[in-house]
Amino acid sequence: MRRTRPALLLAVVLAWALVIPGVASAQQLVLVVRHAERADAGAPARQMTAAPDPPLSAAGRARAEKLAAMLSATGIAAIYTTEFTRTQETAGPLAARLKLVPTVMPSSDTAALVADLKSKHAGDIVLVVGHSNTVPAVIKALGGPDVTIADDEYDNLFVVVPATGAVARIKY
Repeated sequence: MRRTRPALLLAVVLAWALVIPGVASAQQLVLVVRHAERADAGAPARQMTAAPDPPLSAAGRARAEKLAAMLSATGIAAIYTTEFTRTQETAGPLAARLKLVPTVMPSSDTAALVADLKSKHAGDIVLVVGHSNTVPAVIKALGGPDVTIADDEYDNLFVVVPATGAVARIKY
């Protein structure tokens, strides 16, 4: 059954690519997640300064592993994180499984991130790991709707179709 899942996913993605016009000029899919739970869970999540830069908690590391297990067969060609430890640790298990080196982009420059996605990964499936205040900006910049993420929410996986602006929010 494990071999069937990637084959089925590939068939769905190929069928989708043939049906939706304009896909060749944009990413097939951009998967966007907030980093997993931080070790300093009591600190305000919206404070994004250079210090402190907390790692993931035990629950966060478990969530990062779960994300890796969920996404390892999706055909992700690139992973983007911010400069913060928690986003890099969230992406780490998946990057290791896929043998990818994540691209680190400044959390304050959504425009540069989106430009990089469009210029370097047209036609690819890409994962972006951000923060509660950057994930909504990334989704919006990719043509999606306004979304909000509560400070205590770490379980959202947003599937963005840049060609149409469609977004699905999946709890994991």
